[in-house]
Amino acid sequence: MPPEKRIKWVFLILIGLIAYGTLGYILIEGWGFLDSIYMTIITLSTVGFKEVSSLSEAGRIFTIILVIFGVGGAAFTITVLGQFIIEGEIRRILGRRKMEKQLKDVKDHYIVCGYGRVGEQVCKEFCFRKLPLVVIEKNPERVEDLVKQKLLVVQGDATDDEVLLAAGIQRAKALISTVASESENVFMALSANQLNPRIFVTARAESKSAEKKLLRAGADRVVSPHEMGGLRMALVTLRPDVVDFMRIVTGDQETGFGIEEIEVKEKSAIADTLLKDSPIRCELGLLVIGIKKEGKEMIINPSPQTRIEAGDILVVIGENQKLEKLGQLTSGKV
Repeated sequence: MPPEKRIKWVFLILIGLIAYGTLGYILIEGWGFLDSIYMTIITLSTVGFKEVSSLSEAGRIFTIILVIFGVGGAAFTITVLGQFIIEGEIRRILGRRKMEKQLKDVKDHYIVCGYGRVGEQVCKEFCFRKLPLVVIEKNPERVEDLVKQKLLVVQGDATDDEVLLAAGIQRAKALISTVASESENVFMALSANQLNPRIFVTARAESKSAEKKLLRAGADRVVSPHEMGGLRMALVTLRPDVVDFMRIVTGDQETGFGIEEIEVKEKSAIADTLLKDSPIRCELGLLVIGIKKEGKEMIINPSPQTRIEAGDILVVIGENQKLEKLGQLTSGKV
């Protein structure tokens, strides 16, 4: 039986014994409700206070039965509560140790700082894409919720270097700061870049001045939830079909289609080939809508004569399974 159900049974038994004793004294001794419940409580608790008044022979027999049931009920209660506390503590200790080991082993992961409304949406997207994720959160209740969701979580202040190190900042791929505080976001960006110069930092900004400060602090991208929300509402109104299309390809709907940015590694089979000669379109059925070459602007809708080179970032639309195959092809491992 689950611990929660055992606890419910304990309370039901205790309430049943109190009700049984109170009713018994009312019927046998003719006492009032208050005297009867008082006598029941002191009998069950075995504290040994003086009886309300002298008991009849039937009342004494009833009291003996009540004491026997009361001692049995108390023993059962202590056993169940003890098991509940001990088992719960053991589970917490084992769970904490397991999480600490996972935190030490995790790498190329994403760190989300803050689990408010914005942070929760970020985590949902990463979980949907099954990407390795570590959350840093101050609030103990939110931490407990994250543990129940079986997410890796570090409780503490993300502006503290020790907390960032506990979250594996030195092995992380990116950090997303979602807290509303401008100063905290700036501190996180500075700390993240000091502890891991290669990390990609995305930070939340509430104003244009905050955006500039965050970029100077080392954030790679700055996002304003209010600006993005307003833009989304305008686009939904002006170009609803375009927004529906973007929702499909960005993975908001489980359609099997998506959009990805894929880096071409040096030993990739498609490196140093023309786009028209690559298997991207003819074999995989994928559509390249953009190519970002190092140090240059994004090429939108590249021509078939565009040469794919090592280090290029391809922006590709198509079936998720085919996108995975392209990722393997560009990695140089196939």
